[in-house]
Amino acid sequence: MQADWYSVAGIDHIDSPGVVLYTDRMEHNLEEMIRMVGGDVRRLRPHLKTNKMPGVVKRMIGKGLSNFKTSTIAEAEMAAASGAGSVLIAHQLTGPKIARFSALSSRFPETSFYTIIDNEHTLRLWEQEAVRNRSNIAVYIDVNNGMNRSGIEPGPELELLARKVLQSGVLELKGLHVYDGHHRDADYERRKKKLEAGFSPLEATIHTLKKDCPQLEIISGGTPAFTTHALHKDRVCSPGTCVFWDWGYGEKLPEQKFKHAVLLVTRVISKPAKGLVTIDLGHKAVASENPVDQRIKFLNLDRYELLSQSEEHGVLRVDDPERLQIGDVLYGVPYHICPTINLYDEITVTEEGEKTEVWEITARKRRITV
Repeated sequence: MQADWYSVAGIDHIDSPGVVLYTDRMEHNLEEMIRMVGGDVRRLRPHLKTNKMPGVVKRMIGKGLSNFKTSTIAEAEMAAASGAGSVLIAHQLTGPKIARFSALSSRFPETSFYTIIDNEHTLRLWEQEAVRNRSNIAVYIDVNNGMNRSGIEPGPELELLARKVLQSGVLELKGLHVYDGHHRDADYERRKKKLEAGFSPLEATIHTLKKDCPQLEIISGGTPAFTTHALHKDRVCSPGTCVFWDWGYGEKLPEQKFKHAVLLVTRVISKPAKGLVTIDLGHKAVASENPVDQRIKFLNLDRYELLSQSEEHGVLRVDDPERLQIGDVLYGVPYHICPTINLYDEITVTEEGEKTEVWEITARKRRITV
C-alpha cells in the first residue's frame, strides 16, 4: 500500500480541523469483524458509540448486521431511524430517561429496544413503567465481572435478580450483558487468560439460568475482548472501535487486523518561535483525556512532539520547521476515536482518494427528537 493512502484530492476544499472517513478501509473493518465470528452476523451486536451516524449504520445493515448496542437514547434513535432490527441501550437508565425509552419504543415499533438493570430498585422502576404503558419491557442484566464500573457480581445475588425478572409479569429477561473492557494487555495470550478467568465464575450461573430461560443471550465484551469472545459460539460480541480503529487499540491489540478508517485533518496556522509550529487542532478537536503527547499521531510528519494544546491551538516542536509552511495539511490518527468523533457535527466521506459526500454525525447530540 502506498505511504500516502490518506491523501485526499481537493483537500484545499476540506475545512480543518475535521474528520475524514475512508470508506474502503471501513469496509475492510466491517468484513474483518464479520470474519472473526465465522461469518455469523447473528453473533454481532456492534456498539454505535464510536460512529454515531446513519451513513455507517446503513453500511452495516447492508452487510446483514441488524442488531446494535448503544450508550445513549440518541444513538438508539439514530439506529432505529436507520433501520435497525434491535437496539440494546447498554447504560442503566434513570430519571426521565425511563420515559424517553418508552417514547422511543412507541415511535419506532419496528425496532425492538432493550435496556440493562443491575439491581432490584431499577427492576421495580421498569415494572412500574411497563404497567403505566401497558406493555412488556425486555431487559438484560448487567454483570460486573471485574471492571467495577457497573453491574452485579456473579453469584447468588445475580441469580436472585434474574429470578425476579423471570417472575415478573411485565418484564422479559433477554440475557446477560458482560463488559470486560479493563483487560487490554498488548500480549494477547495474557489478555485472553485474564478474560477467561474473569468470565469463568459466570459459567455456572449461565448454566443454571438457561434451564428456565433456554434462549438466554450472553453479550460479551467490546473491541479489546473481541478476539477472545469471538472464539465462543455461545457469546454475542459487541465491538465498536474497530469499525474506525485508532492509535490506542492499534498498539494494544496487535492481533486484530483492522485499519485506520478515520483520520483528523489539521493545518499549520503559525510559526511563533524557532522550532515551534502551531496547528488548528486544540483540545476541542481531539479526545483529550490522555496526556498531550498521546492524543494524535501524524502520518505525514516525523520528528515532532506535540507540546501543548489550548482550546483551538496545538503547538508542535519540530526539528526542521522549514519543511512546514503556513496552510500545510497534516493527517493524524487519534489515540481515542470514540470521543473524538463526538466532537464533530459532520464527517467528510472519501472513496479512492476522492471526496464523495458529507455525513452528519447525528447521534453526537444528547437528544434528537425523543
